[in-house]
Amino acid sequence: MISVHVRLCMQLVVKGRALSAAVTVPRLDSTFRRTVFYFHRSMATLENEFPSKRPQKKQKEPLRRVKTKESRNKRGDVHGPSTVYVQVVGAGSRDSAASLYVFSEFNRYLFNCGEGTQRLMQEHKLKAARLDNIFLTRLSWENVGGLSGMILTLKDTGVPECVLSGPPQLKNYLHAIKSFSGPLEDIKLSVRPYTEEMHKDETMTVCQVPIFAKSKSDRRQNSPRAGRSGSSSPKRDGFHHNDRRDGERRGAARDTSLVIAFVCKLHPKKGNFLVAEAKELGLPVGTAAIGPLIKALKDGETIVHDGKEIRPEQVCTPTDPGPVFIVVECPSEEFVEGVCNNQQLRRYQTGGTEDSAVLVVHMTPESILETDQYKEWMERFPSTTEHLILNEQVCTVHNIRSHKIQTQLNMIHPEIFPQLKAYKAKQPQAALHVPNVRAECLLKFQLRPVMEWQRDAMSSCITEEFVREASEVPNFLEEVEKCRKACSAEAAELSVPGEKYPEVVFLGTGSALPMKIRNVSGTLVNISASQSLLLDCGEGTFGQLCRHYGDHVDDALSKISTVFISHLHADHHTGLIKLLYQRQRALDTLGKPFSPIYLVAPAQIMTWLGQYHDYCEEILDHFTHIPNRFLCDDAEVSKPKTHSFIQAMLKKNDLEKFRTCIVRHCKNAFACSFVHQSGWKLAFSGDTMPCDAFVNIGKNSTLLIHEATLEDELEEEAVEKRHSTTSQAIGIGMKMNADFIMLNHFSQRYAKIPLFSEDFNDKVGISFDHMKICFRDFKTLPKLIPALKTLFAEELEEMEERRERRELRNPKGVSNDAVSEQKMFGRSEVERGVKREQEAAGLDSIDTKRPKTT
Repeated sequence: MISVHVRLCMQLVVKGRALSAAVTVPRLDSTFRRTVFYFHRSMATLENEFPSKRPQKKQKEPLRRVKTKESRNKRGDVHGPSTVYVQVVGAGSRDSAASLYVFSEFNRYLFNCGEGTQRLMQEHKLKAARLDNIFLTRLSWENVGGLSGMILTLKDTGVPECVLSGPPQLKNYLHAIKSFSGPLEDIKLSVRPYTEEMHKDETMTVCQVPIFAKSKSDRRQNSPRAGRSGSSSPKRDGFHHNDRRDGERRGAARDTSLVIAFVCKLHPKKGNFLVAEAKELGLPVGTAAIGPLIKALKDGETIVHDGKEIRPEQVCTPTDPGPVFIVVECPSEEFVEGVCNNQQLRRYQTGGTEDSAVLVVHMTPESILETDQYKEWMERFPSTTEHLILNEQVCTVHNIRSHKIQTQLNMIHPEIFPQLKAYKAKQPQAALHVPNVRAECLLKFQLRPVMEWQRDAMSSCITEEFVREASEVPNFLEEVEKCRKACSAEAAELSVPGEKYPEVVFLGTGSALPMKIRNVSGTLVNISASQSLLLDCGEGTFGQLCRHYGDHVDDALSKISTVFISHLHADHHTGLIKLLYQRQRALDTLGKPFSPIYLVAPAQIMTWLGQYHDYCEEILDHFTHIPNRFLCDDAEVSKPKTHSFIQAMLKKNDLEKFRTCIVRHCKNAFACSFVHQSGWKLAFSGDTMPCDAFVNIGKNSTLLIHEATLEDELEEEAVEKRHSTTSQAIGIGMKMNADFIMLNHFSQRYAKIPLFSEDFNDKVGISFDHMKICFRDFKTLPKLIPALKTLFAEELEEMEERRERRELRNPKGVSNDAVSEQKMFGRSEVERGVKREQEAAGLDSIDTKRPKTT
């Protein structure tokens, strides 16, 4: 009986609240909302004591998608797809690798998967639920840099199987990523090399066309030592192995002389039945007798009705034989001849046939497009063929939401939140004499029902619109003005301006997986005008550097002498390989001599990098490895070379000390601290629960950068996942006696802003992507918080309501945050990140189960 009364009271209160919300301003509703919350909590306690006998909801069957796919297969074989389009994901600009998304009502496909691809797909709502085929044109980091993260996302989304088509070495790549991803037991991965039969499904057939360079020898295109004497120098635990034969043996499985072109042909689609014309000819439209007649006519048969002969073309539109599109990459001059003389591709250049290509996608550098031989090859296609070009010459903004947030933050403090910049390629575009379009993010070429270019999905990056939207937020401009006055008064009190260096640039401040507003871990410390150090390097870190520095990105890259990797979860190190390659390119562009980067990382990273070097591209010459454990206080460095590397690293960065310690996260997870010769000290937590060992090495730090993955009310969840809450991170800073604490590595559930704890004070700041601070900003940062709270007031209120609902369901404080967020936001944006945090929280080894990616 009590249970019935409780439910009745709760319904009345909810109705009252809805009425109140309709007639009051949301800000004034908070008191009423809290009253309702406490009433709900009391009622929930009674409900627990006198539970009602409610019927349990029937659970959904688990393999629902498999059933729907089977039904799609049957339908696709009969009808062919009605809607198909090719859409640009990454346009090939320097900050975003080239990738294509192909959509039909039956299937989804991805062509190439460089770093940042899953972030773009998540931002622009390109669903991965049916993405079970990924096609890769070559085994280059530009094409596979985002593949490990994408596979984990597909696994979390529930995709049961994914087939990778491309170079045979893809099998070795999949084996290599398991060194940090662990076994991928919930998704079946397979590789379809070009030697196997063509791919065929309910949408189209895909034929792989191998293209070989002039010489099939390993040219070592990515080696900084290419053209020099000696061989590759694999480094293990700080050692160089200079055995020439060993270098040749290790690279024997590598093949950089192969690229794959993909010829895709849609299945034919029968013409549509024209009802009006059929009625004029006297066919029994609208009766049961019309069915067999329609089938016969669509099959191309001439029928006789009431003594009258009726041909298919009289009442049906023509059958679509299935258009052809081609995806081709010609990465360097060595492949031009192989592309232009390929006999398999030549058949699609003949006009007036069913096999004529309607679209050719060129993932080709401008220098190749300018060659006469490649131009002539393009001109062999029919004049009706469209050409889509993806390379660094394109000019498009990919991460619109990131630009929007940064523009609005820039209104609060232009120096701490600088506007994002675009990298502009300096080479002019080639003059082409064929119909061509330069790629833009989300640009579509529709193949069915009508062949045409479509720009309806594209978004504009209009700064004025972003400013106007922020200006309309209640009280925001007033808070900005207060903030500016307070900062000006603070600056006036300083008789001498503070030092610019060290300067800290937050490139990625989120956890688990890249999302539209926060990228994963990466923090650049500009020690001086000529030296920089990078703390963690998650996927997309180089893209963030591009967007932060624009045309000056090469200068910023050339100054990075050291990279610290805290542990081997994917969101902390999978941006490293691209950073190393781009750093070499920057040094070459600027005419600076090459020197390997100092890589301070767990020893286990060499398993991954060594296998990538063996089977994919040369990488080991780009760095000198210093295992993290050798920088712990109690470490014994018995090898002279390792000791010399440590001393050289300290000297290069003008550091007196660089210390590491094992922290409470996964196995081989480290934090670090370093002391500059001028006396300042910086401590970086990586991922950890509160840890006394870290307090010890971080004592009296000038700046502490500490992870604050979860809000205070989720302390049990933080323990489970081996992370820290906001107040725990602040508490560690107080124990350290740190001058200032920057909170970092927020769960992606706090996309725009984290919840503030009662422990916030004038020694605490929160980080955002592309935020730039130096030590003189410590007094300014707390003054930004009122304006930030106002700008993101809606988000903060939603999070408060979510917290109250969580407490209502769990009056004893048991955390069930993941469930509540799924109900509120759906699985796609929350569960993937939360699940990744949960699955590996208790891991003792990176090689046991599926590790966490935070």
